[in-house]
Amino acid sequence: MTSVLPDRGTVATAGHRPVIPPRGAAYLLSGVLAVVAAAAAASTFFADGMLTGPAVAVGNARGTALVVLVLGLPALIGSVALTARGSTRALFVWLGTTAYLLYNAIMFLFATPFNHLFLLYVAMLSLAIWAVVFLVPAVDRDEVATRVSPRLPARGIAGYLLTIAGLNTLVWLRTAVPASLSDEPTSFLEEIGLTTSPTFVQDLAFWLPLTALGGVLLWRRAGWGYMLGGTMLTYGVLEAVGVAVDQWFGYHADPTTSYASRGGMWLFIGLAVVGLVPAYLFFRDVVRPIGEEIRHG
Repeated sequence: MTSVLPDRGTVATAGHRPVIPPRGAAYLLSGVLAVVAAAAAASTFFADGMLTGPAVAVGNARGTALVVLVLGLPALIGSVALTARGSTRALFVWLGTTAYLLYNAIMFLFATPFNHLFLLYVAMLSLAIWAVVFLVPAVDRDEVATRVSPRLPARGIAGYLLTIAGLNTLVWLRTAVPASLSDEPTSFLEEIGLTTSPTFVQDLAFWLPLTALGGVLLWRRAGWGYMLGGTMLTYGVLEAVGVAVDQWFGYHADPTTSYASRGGMWLFIGLAVVGLVPAYLFFRDVVRPIGEEIRHG
C-alpha cells in the first residue's frame, strides 16, 4: 500500500522499514566520540600551552577546534538523536559530521607537532573511524533510496560534487607537482614546520576520490550515491566553515604568514554558502517516514 504526499510530490510505503536500527554500536561509538571530541577541541581552544609549533599552525588548530565545538558536536549529537527517531535526513548529517570529525582528528594529529593532547586526538580519530565502520553497514541503502523524491536534481548535485572534486584536485596538484620535482620538495612547508602536507595526503588519497565517486553514483541514482552524496554535501559545508574560521585564527596569530589570510577566510565562507545550495536541494527532496510526515504536517 502506498500513500502520496502532495506537498512533496513523493510516494512513501506505509509499511516502511527503518533506514537504520534505533540502537547499536554506531550509536554508542558516536556518543563516546562526542565526549572525546569535546574534550579534545575544548583543550585545544581554551588551554594555553597545549600546542607547539609555528603561531599560524596553532591558530589554525584553535579555529578548527572552535568549529568542532560550536557546529560539529551539536550537529553530531542532534543527528544521532533524530536518526534514532527515524529521520532519514539526520542520517546523512550524522555520516557527514562523523566524516568531518575524522578529517580534523587527522589534522590535529599531523598538522601540529606532537603535543600534550596526542592521546585525545588519537582517541578522537579511532572513535570516528570505528563509528563509520559500524554505521555504514547498518544502513539499509535500498530503504534510503525509497525515501528520496524522484524530483531530486540528482545530476545537477552530482555535477557539483564532481566539479568540487576536480577543481580541488587541480589546486592541490598545482602546488604538489612542482614541489615534488624541485630540489627542495619541502620548502613550501617550512613556514608551518611540517615535513609533509596532511591536507594533500588525505584529500588526494581518499576524500576527493570519495567525493567524485559519490558524484558518479548519484548521477546514476544508485543507493550508494544517495548515501555518499548526502554525506559529502554535509561534510563539505562543515569543512568550508571550519577552514574559514581557521584562516581567521591563523591570520590573527601571525599576520605575516602566507598560510592564512582574510582573503582565504572570505573564499571559504563563499564556498560554504555555495555548498548550502546543493545541500538544500538534496535535503529538500529527502522525506521523513510517512508517519512523521503526517504528524508534522
